Amino acid sequence: MGGHGGGGYGRTSFSNPFGTSIYGGVVDVPSFVAGGQIGYNWQNSSWVFGLELDASVAAANGSNTCLAASHWIVSANCNAGPNLFATGTGRIGYAFGALGRTLAYLKTGVAWQNNRGDVVNNVEPEGQPQEETHFDYGRVGGVIGLGLEQALTPAWSVNVEYHYLHLAGPSVATASTAQLSPPTILPANTTSLSSNYHIGRVGLNYHFGVDPGAAPRSDAPCAESARSVPPISYAPGWSFEGGSRLWLSRGRFQWDHSAIFNNDVPDPSILVSRLAYHGLDGLSGEEFGRVDSPWGVFLKGNVGIGSFNKGKMNDEDWGVRNELYPYQTTLSGQSNGRFAYYTADAGYDFLRSANYKVGAYRLGLLQPELRLHWLRSDRPSG
Repeated sequence: MGGHGGGGYGRTSFSNPFGTSIYGGVVDVPSFVAGGQIGYNWQNSSWVFGLELDASVAAANGSNTCLAASHWIVSANCNAGPNLFATGTGRIGYAFGALGRTLAYLKTGVAWQNNRGDVVNNVEPEGQPQEETHFDYGRVGGVIGLGLEQALTPAWSVNVEYHYLHLAGPSVATASTAQLSPPTILPANTTSLSSNYHIGRVGLNYHFGVDPGAAPRSDAPCAESARSVPPISYAPGWSFEGGSRLWLSRGRFQWDHSAIFNNDVPDPSILVSRLAYHGLDGLSGEEFGRVDSPWGVFLKGNVGIGSFNKGKMNDEDWGVRNELYPYQTTLSGQSNGRFAYYTADAGYDFLRSANYKVGAYRLGLLQPELRLHWLRSDRPSG
C-alpha cells in the first residue's frame, strides 16, 4: 500500500458535427495527479507477478477552439477538465541487481476517468441568444505502462512509472449555432469525445508481512555474502556531482480575450480573440550540479540555453465589427526563437544510505528568458 504523485498531459478530441474543422477540435490538458495504490505481489525466483488498484485526483483543465467548420459559422470554445482517474492492472516484472532489490516491470489493464467541461458558442450575431452545453461523465478505457521499483528496506520501496491511457467518451449535445452565408441557424447536434493521457508519477510503498529490519532475502543473488556486510546508515562528509545533458522540450501557451457584456463584466467562457502558440519544439544544452553536506542539506542548480526549431502562432477573432466573417484565423510560423534559464534550489534528504538518497527541496530561484519571432502569415480559406 502506498501513495503517489506526478503529472503529464492529455488530449480530449471533439468531433465536428457541422463539417471538417479548419482549426481546433483538440483540447490539450496538462494535469497534475496525486493518489494512492494497493496491490499484491507473488515472487518466483527473480520473476514478480502482481495485481494493483490505484486512484488519483487530478488538477487539470484546458480549452481550445472547436466546431469551426468555416469562417461563416459561429464556432465554439471547448473546455475539458478530468478530475479523477482510476486503474486496475496486472503486472509482470523481473528483479535484478546485486541483491535482487531492483524491479523492472510492465503493466496493463483497465482505466476509468471522470471528465467534465463545456462547449460554449463564441460571440453570436446581435439578437441571437448565447448558446452553451455542459458535460460531466465517467468512462472506462485501457491503460498500459512500465516502471522501475527500488527496495529501500524489506518493507519500503520507491517506484517511478509511466502510464498511457486511452478512453472513449460519450456523444455530448452541442447547441445550435448561426451561419451567416447563407443565413441560417444550424440546429443542435452532438459531438463525440475521446481522450488520451501520458502520465509519469513517483510512488512510495509499504510492503506488509515482512520485518522492516530484516536482512535481505536469502534466495536473492549474493544475499549470503551480503549478510556479513553491515548496512551503512549514511555517507559522512561533503560530496559533489555535476554534468551536462540535452533536453528536448515541447511547449504550448494561449492568451484569451473574453467578451464583455452586461455591467462591463468579462465572461471568460466566451471569446472575442485568442492567441495560441503551439508546436514549440525546443532543443537545449544544460549544465547541472549538486552539493551535499554532512547534515543532509543539499544545494542544486542548473543553467541552460537553447532554441526552438519550429512552432506556430494562431491568431483567432470572433464577431469583429465591419468584417464579413463571424470567425477569422491567421496562422504564422515561428523563426529564430531562443530561450535561456537557470535555477537554484535547496533541500534536505530525510532518507540516506550509501546506495540511495530520498529528499525534498524548495525552488529558490528560477529565471527564464524567451525570445520569439513570427514570420509567414496566411489565412485559410473558408
